[in-house]
Amino acid sequence: MTSDDVSEPRLRIDGRLCEESALPHVWSRCVGAGRANEALRADWQRQFAEAVDTLGFQYIRFHGVFHDDMFVYRESYGGGFGENARLDSPVYTFSYVDKVFDFILDRGVRPFVELGFMPRELATVTETLFWWRAHCSPPKDMARWVELVTRSVEHWIDRYGLAEVREWRFEVWNEPNLVPHFWTGTKTEYFELYEQTVRAIKAIDPALKVGGPATSVFVPDDRYKGEVEDRSAMRETAAAADVDALDWRPVWIEDFIAWCSERELPIDFISTHTYPTDYAFGADGEAVPITRYADATFDDLTLLRKLVRNSAYPDAEIHITEWSTSPSSRDFIHDTVFAATSITRSYLKCATLADSISYWTFTDVFEEGGAGIGPFHGGFGLVNEGGVHKPTFHAFSMLERLGDRLLLETSDGVVTRDSRTSAVSALFFNYPDDMGMRAVGSEETYPATRARAEMGPSRRIRHAIGGLQPGTAFLVEILDWEHGNVAEAWYRLGSPLNPSRAESEHLSRVADSLLRFTLTVPGTGVLDLDVELGPWAVMSVRQSA
Repeated sequence: MTSDDVSEPRLRIDGRLCEESALPHVWSRCVGAGRANEALRADWQRQFAEAVDTLGFQYIRFHGVFHDDMFVYRESYGGGFGENARLDSPVYTFSYVDKVFDFILDRGVRPFVELGFMPRELATVTETLFWWRAHCSPPKDMARWVELVTRSVEHWIDRYGLAEVREWRFEVWNEPNLVPHFWTGTKTEYFELYEQTVRAIKAIDPALKVGGPATSVFVPDDRYKGEVEDRSAMRETAAAADVDALDWRPVWIEDFIAWCSERELPIDFISTHTYPTDYAFGADGEAVPITRYADATFDDLTLLRKLVRNSAYPDAEIHITEWSTSPSSRDFIHDTVFAATSITRSYLKCATLADSISYWTFTDVFEEGGAGIGPFHGGFGLVNEGGVHKPTFHAFSMLERLGDRLLLETSDGVVTRDSRTSAVSALFFNYPDDMGMRAVGSEETYPATRARAEMGPSRRIRHAIGGLQPGTAFLVEILDWEHGNVAEAWYRLGSPLNPSRAESEHLSRVADSLLRFTLTVPGTGVLDLDVELGPWAVMSVRQSA
């Protein structure tokens, strides 16, 4: 008897033998959060622990490791009511950062370290954005920036070990193309910052992984061709009748690769941000909102992979270190089932195109614009400030239950197998046909989102999965307009800004009240899946424990 004779029977779907391929869980490789100091909060830590346990995140990225409220770089003693005496030389204190990194690592997650922003005492320009007054400028003294980076990385190696820190990623800055908010310098000044930073880190250990340029969005014009943004170059984009017909390109990627190649600088990974909504400034100076088509992320990543593959750094990893349906923390689409369906569709379609696509963010404990107004205010988070699960949280949970081997891929979902346990699971969705190729877009109020609920029609999901063990039970969970739609439940309560305890408990129950039922494999070993999914529904099918 050969080994083939005792192998498990091949699975069949709709009568056909399955040919397997890899399904990378790109959605759980990394996730975003606001800034480092927020990670010191008890509610942030509770929500993060749940997100890791349920959604499987492996890395986390946030702003502000070097911001003033983390107290890493000190040129003065800090006297409180007394005189703030200057120190003879800079002092580096890591107690706050240690608390954050210790907590993250103790959860089994690694930091994706965004190196920034500039400490006040090193910044050439201060308080460039956010209520917490981030300083996003080139350093007064590049040598002191290099020393700050060097001391920090050496400290992390001393604390956590070289083998551990070699698994981290060090990203130089955040969105330096957005002048004067995230950067007050020029493109070349950012490239020089990268050069000095990567040389400093590689001098510590060549195996440490460094990358950039961490730029924001793709654009179809020349606004970022020069040293700083040129808003006059956006006018044709703002006036375009069909923005999807334009030629969208990544920002600074090709220039960054060329700069580094000429100077023989290492690039371990290329990082950038892709959002399908943005703005362009018209001839009158007014900002015109831009919403691209539903497959914009897929097409952008396909192009980016080609550019990297054909570059001087063909083996560089590709990390999308921010991604969501929009870059606004006051976009009410984020709270809805529409966002859940949209991100499910995009992640499944883009699973093989990047090494990570980091959702921005896991929590509404996020203070770029200060705390949100009300429990559902359009924040980025998968949970709101109180930890209530949004529909997007359930979408991530359903994605994470999938196996790592793809058995069937259709336009509305996948069937998978876990290579370790052989458990079969599936995920299907109804991104309504009435939407065509339109993206979900963004909205400034919750009522404005609700018109999308009229889109249709329903969609019948029908597949026969054969080769299963008779008697195996499968749990079906469905998120849709009537199940798990917590923002709509909040709206029906009158949209209270400060819900009572009873209202909060009600909303928490609604958030987790998905439609659930069980299917059992009959004696034939064939699971007949036949479900009518309403518009915007997302359905998980998995073997019961």
